[in-house]
Amino acid sequence: MNAKQLVGEKATEYVQNGMIVGLGTGSTAYYAIQKIGQMVSEGLKIQAVPTSNATERLARELNIPLLNVAEVREIDLTIDGADEFDPNKQLIKGGGGALLREKIIASITKFYICIADNGKRSDVLGSFALPVEVTPFAWEITAFQIEKLGCKPKLRYNGNDPFITDNQNYILDCKFDRIDRPTELNLKLNQIPGVVENGLFTNMVDLIICNTADNEIQIIK
Repeated sequence: MNAKQLVGEKATEYVQNGMIVGLGTGSTAYYAIQKIGQMVSEGLKIQAVPTSNATERLARELNIPLLNVAEVREIDLTIDGADEFDPNKQLIKGGGGALLREKIIASITKFYICIADNGKRSDVLGSFALPVEVTPFAWEITAFQIEKLGCKPKLRYNGNDPFITDNQNYILDCKFDRIDRPTELNLKLNQIPGVVENGLFTNMVDLIICNTADNEIQIIK
C-alpha cells in the first residue's frame, strides 16, 4: 500500500453513521473517497459535500449520497489533502486548483482532518508555491499588488491557455522564500482587490494524518 492510500484510508476510521462529510480533492483524498464509497456500499449511512467538480463526479460514481451545498450550514468531518504542512498544522493547499471550495467547506467543518504523505512536511511553509485564486479581470494588477508582499507570482496555465478554476477564475502560483507568519499573510492577501481566496489554511486543522520515513502512520494533533 502506498503512502497516500495508507493515510487516506486511515482517515476514514473517523467517519461515523449519520455524519455530513466533506470530501476533499486531490490524489490523497482520492483514496479516502474510494474507501468511503466502499463503506457506503457495506451499509454506512452518511451524506457528503464535495469540494470540486472532480470529487463530485467520483462520489457519484461510488454512489455516495451528496447534499446540495446551498443547504449545508455545518459539516461534521472533512477529509482533505495538502501540498505542504508545518509542525503547527498550518497548510498550503490549491495545487489542484480547488482551494476556494476547499476553504469554504473547511470554514464550516467541526473536525477537519488533513491527510498528506511525508514529502509534504516542512519546518516552515514556503517550499511549495502558494496558489492564489484571482479574478481574470485585471489579474496583472492583482499580481503586481501580490508581488509587493515578497513573492514572484506566476499565472498557472493548462496547456497554452490559463488554468480556469471550477469558479471560472485564474490561479497565480506565488513563490515565497519562506512564510514565517502564515496567518498574517493570509489576511494581507485577501485584502487585495482581485484576490478571491488564497491557499493558506491557518488554524483550521484539527488532525494531520501522515506517514513517517519508514512508512508508519503518524497522527499530529
